[in-house]
Amino acid sequence: MKNRLVLCSVVALSLFIFSCADKNAFTISGTISNPGSLKTIYLIEADSSAMNVVDSTKLSEDGKFKFKHSAGYAGLYKLRLGGTVFDLIAKNGDDITFSTDNNDNSHAYQLTGSEESEKLKAFNKLTNVYADENTKLYNEYQSKAIALGKESDSLKNIYLPQFEKINTEESVVVLKYVNDNENSLAGFYAATMLDPDKYEPQLVAYADAIKGKFDTNPGVQQFIRQMMAIKPVSVGQPAPDFTVISIDNKPIKLSDYKGKYVMLDFWASWCGPCRMENPNVVKQYAIYHPKGLNILGISLDTSKENWQQAITHDQLSWAHASDLKNFEGPTERLYHIEAIPSNFIIDPKGIIVAKNMRGADLEAFLNKTFNKPQ
Repeated sequence: MKNRLVLCSVVALSLFIFSCADKNAFTISGTISNPGSLKTIYLIEADSSAMNVVDSTKLSEDGKFKFKHSAGYAGLYKLRLGGTVFDLIAKNGDDITFSTDNNDNSHAYQLTGSEESEKLKAFNKLTNVYADENTKLYNEYQSKAIALGKESDSLKNIYLPQFEKINTEESVVVLKYVNDNENSLAGFYAATMLDPDKYEPQLVAYADAIKGKFDTNPGVQQFIRQMMAIKPVSVGQPAPDFTVISIDNKPIKLSDYKGKYVMLDFWASWCGPCRMENPNVVKQYAIYHPKGLNILGISLDTSKENWQQAITHDQLSWAHASDLKNFEGPTERLYHIEAIPSNFIIDPKGIIVAKNMRGADLEAFLNKTFNKPQ
């Protein structure tokens, strides 16, 4: 009887230790069919801005491998098999199984043991459709360019709208997935695919919705902080008032433009993309200033002489002001300017109605705004 009690105690202790160990790590057990020359599998932590290889292991003779890794929080990981990468989301306590066929050019795979990973797999399946469309269109474009012997503007004009159409359709699908999976980390990683310029209001709303969730994931928390920082100057928000000194040393307030459309145009004489965009802004101003568009150019120059020369050279006939402090000026900080050119279009009620509109997008927005049916 005594020996049986000792044996039971040992078994119970072993089960307890095993259970604790499982809670402090996750495991990935995998099988690779037809591995060929594939010998090593890598586990990559991809939850930060830089991807880090956190473990590697050799395939067994029958194509099996296993990882056991301790995670500080639920996050994004990747399995790298040669030149192919598979995404998954893992947290301590997960017991994940993975399998794929190395000869399968579609890179299909099976995964169990992680509901979040299965959601991420479903998302990747959605976006792969658009990736395939982009690849097919790019190959078609390349073959025609090779046949012509050059990349012509006329060819680009045919294909660029098609690429844009695919990307827009994909973004609509991604945004729906994000909103449908608000409580899932898979939804967060999907959100990071959206263009922050085009989808800033939606991303700000999403960040608001997930506050208090995924508290241990630093990537999520950084995203929330960034979105909350720019929320006061995002589309749909009242534009914060400010006072800035004009080029002739007079104070200009944003509130001076109350009741009018005004575009705040952050630029600098040393900014190549700004100077390239200036002819378009001059053109649009000539068309729409008579209809009610005002522009306040805010320069990030530190040299008043260079600033003035650029205004004269580019024939910028609207109001100009500057803190002459580069990105560190109070107006730049208030509007969270981290790159230029950058602009904000503010309606007569003082609401930001558009941001960072350039080229054809600016032209289309102004046309829609000032040529509304009466």
